[in-house]
Amino acid sequence: MKELIYMDHAATTATRSEVLEEMLPYFTQVYGNPSSIHKAGRDARKAVENARRQVAAAIGADPREIYFTAGGSESDNWAIRSACQKNAAKGKHIITSSVEHHAVLHTCEALEKEGYQVTYLPVDEYGRVNPKDVQKAIRTDTVLITIMAANNEIGTIQPIAQIGDIAREAGVLFHTDAVQAVGAIPVDVNAWKVDMLSMSAHKFHGPKGVGALYIRKGVRINNLIYGGAQERGLRAGTENVPAIVGLGKAIQLAIQELPQYQEKMSSLRDELIHGILNSIPDVRLNGHPTERLPGNVNVSVRYVEGEALLMRLDLAGIEASSGSACTSGSLDPSHVLLAIGLPHEIAHGSLRLSLGRDNTPSDVGKVLTELPRIVENLRAMSPLCAPAMA
Repeated sequence: MKELIYMDHAATTATRSEVLEEMLPYFTQVYGNPSSIHKAGRDARKAVENARRQVAAAIGADPREIYFTAGGSESDNWAIRSACQKNAAKGKHIITSSVEHHAVLHTCEALEKEGYQVTYLPVDEYGRVNPKDVQKAIRTDTVLITIMAANNEIGTIQPIAQIGDIAREAGVLFHTDAVQAVGAIPVDVNAWKVDMLSMSAHKFHGPKGVGALYIRKGVRINNLIYGGAQERGLRAGTENVPAIVGLGKAIQLAIQELPQYQEKMSSLRDELIHGILNSIPDVRLNGHPTERLPGNVNVSVRYVEGEALLMRLDLAGIEASSGSACTSGSLDPSHVLLAIGLPHEIAHGSLRLSLGRDNTPSDVGKVLTELPRIVENLRAMSPLCAPAMA
């Protein structure tokens, strides 16, 4: 059986064995409802609050500022919608960027239909927002700035601390989608001066379907779900105790191992980038050359469709993803790649290889052996390639 090489960690990660082991008792042994006052309930409550402390410690927050959710998209939706609605008396203007995750962009678009105005800031060729553009976009009726910490497609890390300074000075709430950042780079809500921050467990080897929203003390937002006193009365519903426990353990391990993780991933990332650029002509690196996530490699390969690349890599036992949304049934390429100035035909030939803790130098070597061969084969069949390469 062919050994598979998984390089799609930006999409999801495997739940660590230590995390699963921590979770298992809360399915069958410590199964009480955290709202119950008997021992089974108290034990479950203790586990939830321990996880809350673990999450808070990981990002420099107070445990009372951590609210558990069903994942990053829910956290983004809750932060943006409820903060805007709660502060509608001040105004109905939102500032975001053109390269946000759809959990942010689609939420902003939905709010536009409700009468809100949204400024979508441009980015430079590397996908970075200019803090001066944020400052210029602020109006007297601006109620929220939401800029992601790191891009899920091209890995570019945003100047969040600078934007945080601007937002704090202007008295505007600042939210960041840190789903790709938590567990990959140091995150400090105080240094960043963020008022709200979203995260998702399955991006750092925790279980799927659980995340958290940091809400700075004093920030007022509306309820997400009505019906109970859970999460300080803001998100009703019996807590998913096993998943919350898994989130806590996963983030604790990720922070403990962060220096080693960054060193290993950055080394493998750079080896992969240099190998691709040096062995395949007409390839472009997407994203910032240095201010990027440790495990992110995103390239555009001219004269080749991203979907064809993925299929050939999959046949070779390499699991990756495309920088193009065409794989999801859309004919349009990624909004992120278009925002950094790529023409459609180049954006369609993009490939994202996102490394994780279990990847090895041998995995990188396999990709650098297979990818040039695959590209050469696909280009040989491309009607666009021959005249351009001649």
